[in-house]
Amino acid sequence: MELDPTVRRELIRKISGNIRPSLRLRGKLKVAAWENTIRLSYLAKRLLDIAVSTLALVLLLPVFALTALSIVLENPGPVFFVQTRVGRNGRHFRFYKFRSMVVNAEKLKTELSTQNESKDGVIFKMKKDPRITRTGRIIRKFSIDELPQLINVLKGDMSLVGPRPPLPKEVAQYTLEQRKRLHAIPGITGLWQVSGRSDIAFTDQVRLDLQYIQSAGIISDLRLLLRTIPAVISGRGAY
Repeated sequence: MELDPTVRRELIRKISGNIRPSLRLRGKLKVAAWENTIRLSYLAKRLLDIAVSTLALVLLLPVFALTALSIVLENPGPVFFVQTRVGRNGRHFRFYKFRSMVVNAEKLKTELSTQNESKDGVIFKMKKDPRITRTGRIIRKFSIDELPQLINVLKGDMSLVGPRPPLPKEVAQYTLEQRKRLHAIPGITGLWQVSGRSDIAFTDQVRLDLQYIQSAGIISDLRLLLRTIPAVISGRGAY
């Protein structure tokens, strides 16, 4: 026996009315739980960044002083190299490094553009870059030139771990896939930095950065920080 079409429609309406609010509520609860998990993850990451960068800046003051003195004695000029970089979601910020090159390095870069050894051409790399000073080679080999970025971390522009912050002109050459690197807060160290640094081609750097973004978490950050120590000591891929 078939139900009257009017009765059938009324039953379907009542059943749907009972189910749909329940499903909507469950969906909202899942979204809320996911958003809270993301917020807690960012909070834990930020607290780690503040604690470690503050402690490191205090403990490394003698290294900062000695490095600054060496830079000025060899090639008088600014101690820090300040540059505009692109952060999370395309936001620009002032990026700090110890100056490892001669004062007019940016001007000389144009003349050396034909000698770029980066396979993909997006970034500029030379193993024997003539612009790098003797002090610069030492601080680059052991990543001492990166230490001022602890200031960027403390300010919130960067994190201890994340994709490296690119130059605006590099971002202008990115594909849509490569722009996904900008979805995360940039870091001082990351997955490709502990896997060979500058020896890794740009396309592989992007692949490793995206791999990090998909699996980012406080535990993975701690593991990468620990892996950074032997990578820095070995000096592999640093130039």
